[in-house]
Amino acid sequence: MEGFHYVNLFATKGIEYLIVIGFLIVFILYWQYLNRPARTRASLASRTMRTINNWFTLVKNAYYHQGHSWAIPEASEIVRVGMDDFAIKFLGKPDAIELPEVGSHLEQGEIGWQVQLDSKKIPIISPVEGEVVAVNQEILQSPEKLEKDPYRDGWLLKIKVPRLKPNLRNLLTGKLAVSWMEDTVHRLHQHMAGELGMVMQDGGLPISGFARTLAPEKWDELASEFFLNR
Repeated sequence: MEGFHYVNLFATKGIEYLIVIGFLIVFILYWQYLNRPARTRASLASRTMRTINNWFTLVKNAYYHQGHSWAIPEASEIVRVGMDDFAIKFLGKPDAIELPEVGSHLEQGEIGWQVQLDSKKIPIISPVEGEVVAVNQEILQSPEKLEKDPYRDGWLLKIKVPRLKPNLRNLLTGKLAVSWMEDTVHRLHQHMAGELGMVMQDGGLPISGFARTLAPEKWDELASEFFLNR
């Protein structure tokens, strides 16, 4: 028709439409994330790690005993326990681990298990009180697995803890755990100014398993200080 001009809206408004469509897609994805089960979001956050001084790693959902053991709640009254990353790197690959039997009763703050290095046996404190309901047989057969993942596959025991909340209140988590580990690293550096300075690798970080290089009197001193097993 004369005087009539066809206007292609998609040609003139294409960019605007793409922006609107893109915004809608982002909004829908964000809305789905917000409405996913809280447990799923929590599980994602729980895997977040915090590294102290580029060497020692903490897990956000763990509760830490100052003797360098940890507890992570699982089901009702059941927690997984093990040794933290500092303990693993301090000790290095263990020759053997002595774990309590299923049915044993452990006390919070008392010896829970022992790690054998050469002729030495290092007692490690249990972070919680309760009955041992499971033992990680894979770690007993292959202790070197502890070095790969001390917080997940490297768990040692599962313990039924009837008084779970009071037990967890005695442990460190979140910012308190970070501050405690930073203080631990500071004290370790003070030791490194002396004999431990000989076991530092390039970049100022200690060699994993540096405890094996210590003189007997130095070993006893540090084991008592860091693992609270006097």
